Amino acid sequence: MQSNFSFSLWCDFIEREFLEKDFSKMVAGDVVKGATSNPIIFQQALSKDSYKKQKEELKGKNKKEIYETLAKSDIQRAAEILLPLFKNNPNDGYVSLEVDPNLCDDAKATIEEGERLFQEINYPNVMIKIPATKAGYEAMEALIAKGISVNATLVFTKEQTISCMEAFKKGYEVLKTQSNRAIKDYPRAVVSVFVSRLDRKCDTVLKQNNLPTATLGIKNAQYLYHIINNYELPCVRTLFASTGVKGNDLEPSYYIKELYHTHSINTAPLHTIEAFMQVNDLQEAYLPSVEKLEEYYKNIQEAGIDLEMVCKELIEQGLEDFKIAFAKILESL
Repeated sequence: MQSNFSFSLWCDFIEREFLEKDFSKMVAGDVVKGATSNPIIFQQALSKDSYKKQKEELKGKNKKEIYETLAKSDIQRAAEILLPLFKNNPNDGYVSLEVDPNLCDDAKATIEEGERLFQEINYPNVMIKIPATKAGYEAMEALIAKGISVNATLVFTKEQTISCMEAFKKGYEVLKTQSNRAIKDYPRAVVSVFVSRLDRKCDTVLKQNNLPTATLGIKNAQYLYHIINNYELPCVRTLFASTGVKGNDLEPSYYIKELYHTHSINTAPLHTIEAFMQVNDLQEAYLPSVEKLEEYYKNIQEAGIDLEMVCKELIEQGLEDFKIAFAKILESL
Protein backbone atom coordinates (compact mmCIF):
# COMPACT_ATOMS: atom_id res chain seq x y z
CA MET A 1 0.00 0.00 0.00
CA GLN A 2 1.38 3.41 -0.91
CA SER A 3 2.24 5.63 2.04
CA ASN A 4 -0.25 8.35 1.04
CA PHE A 5 -3.22 5.93 0.95
CA SER A 6 -6.02 7.62 2.87
CA PHE A 7 -9.00 5.51 3.96
CA SER A 8 -11.23 5.90 7.01
CA LEU A 9 -13.76 3.56 8.56
CA TRP A 10 -16.69 5.23 10.32
CA CYS A 11 -19.33 3.53 12.41
CA ASP A 12 -22.92 3.71 11.18
CA PHE A 13 -24.46 3.39 14.63
CA ILE A 14 -25.02 5.45 17.78
CA GLU A 15 -26.51 4.35 21.07
CA ARG A 16 -25.74 5.58 24.58
CA GLU A 17 -24.29 2.45 26.20
CA PHE A 18 -22.39 1.58 23.03
CA LEU A 19 -20.73 5.01 23.04
CA GLU A 20 -19.41 4.53 26.57
CA LYS A 21 -18.18 0.98 26.08
CA ASP A 22 -17.39 -0.41 22.63
CA PHE A 23 -17.24 2.83 20.66
CA SER A 24 -14.70 4.42 22.99
CA LYS A 25 -12.52 1.31 22.70
CA MET A 26 -12.86 1.23 18.91
CA VAL A 27 -11.77 4.86 18.64
CA ALA A 28 -8.89 4.39 21.09
CA GLY A 29 -7.80 1.29 19.17
CA ASP A 30 -7.83 3.18 15.85
CA VAL A 31 -10.53 0.87 14.48
CA VAL A 32 -13.01 3.62 13.59
CA LYS A 33 -12.41 7.31 12.98
CA GLY A 34 -15.93 8.70 12.93
CA ALA A 35 -19.62 7.96 13.37
CA THR A 36 -22.89 8.66 11.60
CA SER A 37 -26.52 8.65 12.66
CA ASN A 38 -29.91 8.94 10.99
CA PRO A 39 -33.55 8.82 12.12
CA ILE A 40 -33.70 5.02 11.74
CA ILE A 41 -30.63 4.56 13.96
CA PHE A 42 -32.07 6.90 16.60
CA GLN A 43 -35.46 5.19 16.42
CA GLN A 44 -33.78 1.92 17.40
CA ALA A 45 -31.49 3.51 20.00
CA LEU A 46 -34.08 5.59 21.86
CA SER A 47 -36.16 2.52 22.71
CA LYS A 48 -33.34 1.28 25.00
CA ASP A 49 -33.43 1.52 28.80
CA SER A 50 -30.35 3.75 28.86
CA TYR A 51 -32.57 6.69 27.81
CA LYS A 52 -35.32 6.10 30.36
CA LYS A 53 -34.06 8.45 33.05
CA GLN A 54 -33.48 11.39 30.69
CA LYS A 55 -36.88 10.83 29.09
CA GLU A 56 -38.52 11.09 32.52
CA GLU A 57 -36.69 14.35 33.21
CA LEU A 58 -37.94 15.81 29.91
CA LYS A 59 -41.61 14.90 30.37
CA GLY A 60 -43.97 17.75 29.56
CA LYS A 61 -41.74 19.21 26.85
CA ASN A 62 -42.68 19.19 23.18
CA LYS A 63 -41.84 15.86 21.50
CA LYS A 64 -39.40 17.22 18.94
CA GLU A 65 -37.61 19.09 21.73
CA ILE A 66 -37.36 15.84 23.73
CA TYR A 67 -35.97 13.98 20.70
CA GLU A 68 -33.43 16.71 19.98
CA THR A 69 -32.27 16.83 23.60
CA LEU A 70 -31.74 13.05 23.66
CA ALA A 71 -30.04 13.01 20.26
CA LYS A 72 -27.83 16.02 21.01
CA SER A 73 -26.64 14.38 24.23
CA ASP A 74 -25.43 11.35 22.24
CA ILE A 75 -23.91 13.45 19.46
CA GLN A 76 -22.06 15.58 22.02
CA ARG A 77 -20.69 12.46 23.72
CA ALA A 78 -19.60 10.94 20.41
CA ALA A 79 -17.99 14.24 19.40
CA GLU A 80 -16.15 14.37 22.72
CA ILE A 81 -14.78 10.85 22.24
CA LEU A 82 -13.73 11.67 18.66
CA LEU A 83 -12.30 15.13 19.40
CA PRO A 84 -8.66 14.01 19.90
CA LEU A 85 -8.75 12.39 16.43
CA PHE A 86 -10.18 15.56 14.92
CA LYS A 87 -7.54 17.74 16.58
CA ASN A 88 -4.81 15.49 15.22
CA ASN A 89 -6.32 15.29 11.71
CA PRO A 90 -9.26 17.57 10.78
CA ASN A 91 -10.29 15.15 8.01
CA ASP A 92 -11.46 12.62 10.60
CA GLY A 93 -13.10 12.48 14.01
CA TYR A 94 -16.60 13.55 12.90
CA VAL A 95 -20.07 12.54 14.01
CA SER A 96 -23.11 13.32 11.84
CA LEU A 97 -26.59 14.41 12.93
CA GLU A 98 -29.39 14.60 10.36
CA VAL A 99 -31.82 17.48 10.15
CA ASP A 100 -35.55 16.73 10.44
CA PRO A 101 -36.26 14.69 7.25
CA ASN A 102 -39.57 16.52 6.82
CA LEU A 103 -37.56 19.61 5.86
CA CYS A 104 -36.03 17.95 2.77
CA ASP A 105 -37.84 20.34 0.40
CA ASP A 106 -37.43 23.49 2.49
CA ALA A 107 -33.99 25.06 2.10
CA LYS A 108 -34.53 27.96 4.51
CA ALA A 109 -35.79 25.72 7.33
CA THR A 110 -32.97 23.21 6.72
CA ILE A 111 -30.35 25.96 6.94
CA GLU A 112 -31.88 27.38 10.13
CA GLU A 113 -32.16 23.97 11.80
CA GLY A 114 -28.68 22.89 10.70
CA GLU A 115 -27.11 26.06 12.04
CA ARG A 116 -29.08 25.88 15.29
CA LEU A 117 -28.20 22.22 15.94
CA PHE A 118 -24.52 22.86 15.22
CA GLN A 119 -24.43 25.79 17.64
CA GLU A 120 -26.33 23.95 20.37
CA ILE A 121 -24.14 20.83 20.17
CA ASN A 122 -21.14 23.17 20.29
CA TYR A 123 -18.43 20.82 19.03
CA PRO A 124 -16.35 21.62 15.93
CA ASN A 125 -16.29 17.98 14.77
CA VAL A 126 -20.01 17.66 14.06
CA MET A 127 -21.36 17.27 10.52
CA ILE A 128 -24.90 18.30 9.70
CA LYS A 129 -26.46 15.62 7.52
CA ILE A 130 -28.64 16.84 4.66
CA PRO A 131 -30.45 14.77 2.00
CA ALA A 132 -29.32 15.44 -1.58
CA THR A 133 -32.47 17.20 -2.82
CA LYS A 134 -32.86 20.52 -4.63
CA ALA A 135 -33.47 22.32 -1.33
CA GLY A 136 -30.66 20.30 0.22
CA TYR A 137 -28.05 21.64 -2.22
CA GLU A 138 -28.95 25.21 -1.30
CA ALA A 139 -28.62 24.32 2.39
CA MET A 140 -25.28 22.55 1.85
CA GLU A 141 -23.80 25.63 0.17
CA ALA A 142 -25.08 27.95 2.91
CA LEU A 143 -23.81 25.81 5.80
CA ILE A 144 -20.34 25.34 4.29
CA ALA A 145 -20.19 29.12 3.76
CA LYS A 146 -20.99 29.52 7.47
CA GLY A 147 -18.11 27.20 8.42
CA ILE A 148 -20.29 24.18 9.26
CA SER A 149 -19.28 20.72 8.06
CA VAL A 150 -21.83 18.83 5.96
CA ASN A 151 -22.69 15.22 5.19
CA ALA A 152 -24.70 15.03 1.92
CA THR A 153 -26.79 11.88 2.20
CA LEU A 154 -28.95 9.59 0.03
CA VAL A 155 -26.77 10.07 -3.04
CA PHE A 156 -27.30 7.60 -5.90
CA THR A 157 -26.86 9.52 -9.17
CA LYS A 158 -24.41 11.52 -11.26
CA GLU A 159 -26.77 14.53 -11.17
CA GLN A 160 -26.98 14.45 -7.36
CA THR A 161 -23.21 14.11 -7.06
CA ILE A 162 -22.50 17.06 -9.36
CA SER A 163 -25.13 19.17 -7.57
CA CYS A 164 -23.54 18.39 -4.17
CA MET A 165 -20.04 19.20 -5.44
CA GLU A 166 -21.18 22.45 -7.06
CA ALA A 167 -22.88 23.44 -3.79
CA PHE A 168 -19.72 22.71 -1.80
CA LYS A 169 -17.53 24.52 -4.35
CA LYS A 170 -19.71 27.65 -4.10
CA GLY A 171 -19.83 27.42 -0.32
CA TYR A 172 -16.03 27.27 -0.09
CA GLU A 173 -15.71 30.22 -2.50
CA VAL A 174 -17.97 32.32 -0.23
CA LEU A 175 -16.03 31.19 2.84
CA LYS A 176 -12.74 32.12 1.18
CA THR A 177 -13.89 35.68 0.44
CA GLN A 178 -15.48 36.23 3.84
CA SER A 179 -12.97 34.70 6.24
CA ASN A 180 -9.25 34.49 6.82
CA ARG A 181 -9.30 30.77 7.63
CA ALA A 182 -6.49 28.57 6.42
CA ILE A 183 -7.66 25.56 4.37
CA LYS A 184 -6.76 23.25 7.26
CA ASP A 185 -9.45 25.05 9.30
CA TYR A 186 -12.16 24.84 6.64
CA PRO A 187 -15.29 22.80 7.36
CA ARG A 188 -15.22 19.33 5.83
CA ALA A 189 -17.83 17.72 3.60
CA VAL A 190 -18.63 14.17 2.55
CA VAL A 191 -20.85 12.87 -0.22
CA SER A 192 -22.59 9.75 1.09
CA VAL A 193 -22.98 7.42 -1.89
CA PHE A 194 -25.40 4.59 -1.11
CA VAL A 195 -24.24 1.21 -2.35
CA SER A 196 -25.96 -2.05 -1.41
CA ARG A 197 -29.53 -0.78 -1.89
CA LEU A 198 -28.95 -0.71 -5.65
CA ASP A 199 -27.88 -4.35 -5.62
CA ARG A 200 -30.83 -5.48 -3.54
CA LYS A 201 -33.19 -3.76 -5.96
CA CYS A 202 -31.59 -4.93 -9.23
CA ASP A 203 -29.82 -8.26 -8.60
CA THR A 204 -32.80 -10.41 -9.65
CA VAL A 205 -32.91 -8.77 -13.10
CA LEU A 206 -29.13 -8.99 -13.49
CA LYS A 207 -29.17 -12.67 -12.62
CA GLN A 208 -31.89 -13.33 -15.21
CA ASN A 209 -29.64 -11.70 -17.81
CA ASN A 210 -26.54 -13.66 -16.78
CA LEU A 211 -24.85 -10.52 -15.48
CA PRO A 212 -22.84 -10.54 -12.24
CA THR A 213 -24.84 -9.72 -9.11
CA ALA A 214 -23.70 -7.60 -6.13
CA THR A 215 -21.83 -5.44 -8.63
CA LEU A 216 -24.07 -2.57 -9.77
CA GLY A 217 -23.89 -0.76 -6.42
CA ILE A 218 -20.08 -0.93 -6.45
CA LYS A 219 -19.67 0.18 -10.08
CA ASN A 220 -22.10 3.06 -9.57
CA ALA A 221 -20.28 4.14 -6.39
CA GLN A 222 -16.93 4.02 -8.20
CA TYR A 223 -18.29 6.16 -11.04
CA LEU A 224 -19.51 8.81 -8.56
CA TYR A 225 -16.17 8.55 -6.70
CA HIS A 226 -14.40 9.54 -9.95
CA ILE A 227 -16.67 12.60 -10.30
CA ILE A 228 -16.05 13.70 -6.71
CA ASN A 229 -12.27 13.33 -7.00
CA ASN A 230 -12.18 15.17 -10.36
CA TYR A 231 -13.42 18.31 -8.59
CA GLU A 232 -10.21 18.30 -6.54
CA LEU A 233 -11.82 19.97 -3.54
CA PRO A 234 -9.34 19.08 -0.77
CA CYS A 235 -11.92 19.22 2.02
CA VAL A 236 -14.46 16.89 0.37
CA ARG A 237 -14.34 13.10 0.36
CA THR A 238 -16.53 10.28 -0.90
CA LEU A 239 -18.27 8.37 1.86
CA PHE A 240 -19.48 4.91 0.81
CA ALA A 241 -22.70 4.28 2.76
CA SER A 242 -25.21 1.44 2.98
CA THR A 243 -22.38 -1.11 2.91
CA GLY A 244 -23.88 -3.81 5.11
CA VAL A 245 -24.83 -7.06 3.37
CA LYS A 246 -28.17 -8.83 3.70
CA GLY A 247 -28.35 -12.62 3.98
CA ASN A 248 -25.48 -15.07 3.69
CA ASP A 249 -24.68 -14.83 -0.03
CA LEU A 250 -21.84 -12.34 0.52
CA GLU A 251 -19.14 -12.17 3.15
CA PRO A 252 -19.98 -9.43 5.69
CA SER A 253 -17.05 -7.17 4.74
CA TYR A 254 -17.63 -7.53 0.97
CA TYR A 255 -18.58 -3.92 0.21
CA ILE A 256 -15.78 -2.42 2.31
CA LYS A 257 -13.14 -4.52 0.56
CA GLU A 258 -14.54 -3.85 -2.91
CA LEU A 259 -14.58 -0.09 -2.24
CA TYR A 260 -11.27 0.14 -0.40
CA HIS A 261 -10.13 3.27 -2.24
CA THR A 262 -7.82 6.08 -1.24
CA HIS A 263 -9.25 9.44 -0.12
CA SER A 264 -12.52 7.74 0.87
CA ILE A 265 -14.59 6.81 3.91
CA ASN A 266 -16.72 3.75 4.46
CA THR A 267 -19.47 3.95 7.05
CA ALA A 268 -20.64 0.51 8.07
CA PRO A 269 -22.82 -1.20 10.68
CA LEU A 270 -21.16 -2.88 13.65
CA HIS A 271 -21.22 -6.48 12.43
CA THR A 272 -19.63 -5.38 9.13
CA ILE A 273 -16.86 -3.51 10.96
CA GLU A 274 -16.20 -6.54 13.17
CA ALA A 275 -15.90 -8.77 10.09
CA PHE A 276 -13.63 -6.26 8.34
CA MET A 277 -11.24 -6.24 11.30
CA GLN A 278 -10.62 -9.96 10.69
CA VAL A 279 -9.49 -9.39 7.09
CA ASN A 280 -5.83 -10.19 6.49
CA ASP A 281 -3.64 -8.98 3.64
CA LEU A 282 -5.96 -6.14 2.66
CA GLN A 283 -5.31 -4.76 -0.84
CA GLU A 284 -6.38 -1.53 -2.48
CA ALA A 285 -9.50 -2.27 -4.52
CA TYR A 286 -9.38 -2.22 -8.31
CA LEU A 287 -10.83 1.01 -9.70
CA PRO A 288 -12.14 0.77 -13.28
CA SER A 289 -11.74 3.78 -15.57
CA VAL A 290 -14.68 6.08 -16.28
CA GLU A 291 -14.84 4.60 -19.80
CA LYS A 292 -15.09 1.03 -18.50
CA LEU A 293 -17.79 2.04 -16.04
CA GLU A 294 -19.80 3.77 -18.76
CA GLU A 295 -19.54 0.60 -20.83
CA TYR A 296 -20.89 -1.32 -17.82
CA TYR A 297 -23.85 1.09 -17.62
CA LYS A 298 -24.67 0.30 -21.27
CA ASN A 299 -24.76 -3.44 -20.43
CA ILE A 300 -27.10 -2.71 -17.53
CA GLN A 301 -29.39 -0.68 -19.78
CA GLU A 302 -29.44 -3.49 -22.37
CA ALA A 303 -30.51 -5.87 -19.59
CA GLY A 304 -33.63 -3.73 -19.16
CA ILE A 305 -32.64 -1.76 -16.06
CA ASP A 306 -33.62 1.91 -16.16
CA LEU A 307 -31.00 3.11 -13.69
CA GLU A 308 -32.39 6.64 -13.55
CA MET A 309 -35.82 5.33 -12.57
CA VAL A 310 -34.37 2.84 -10.06
CA CYS A 311 -32.33 5.57 -8.36
CA LYS A 312 -35.33 7.92 -8.28
CA GLU A 313 -37.34 5.22 -6.50
CA LEU A 314 -34.50 4.56 -4.03
CA ILE A 315 -34.14 8.27 -3.21
CA GLU A 316 -37.88 8.61 -2.63
CA GLN A 317 -37.93 5.44 -0.55
CA GLY A 318 -34.97 6.60 1.52
CA LEU A 319 -36.61 9.95 2.27
CA GLU A 320 -39.88 8.22 3.15
CA ASP A 321 -38.11 5.70 5.43
CA PHE A 322 -36.43 8.54 7.34
CA LYS A 323 -39.71 10.44 7.67
CA ILE A 324 -41.50 7.31 8.96
CA ALA A 325 -38.71 6.61 11.47
CA PHE A 326 -38.77 10.24 12.64
CA ALA A 327 -42.56 10.10 13.11
CA LYS A 328 -42.21 6.88 15.12
CA ILE A 329 -39.57 8.50 17.34
CA LEU A 330 -41.90 11.40 18.16
CA GLU A 331 -44.84 9.03 18.66
CA SER A 332 -42.83 7.02 21.20
CA LEU A 333 -41.83 10.03 23.36
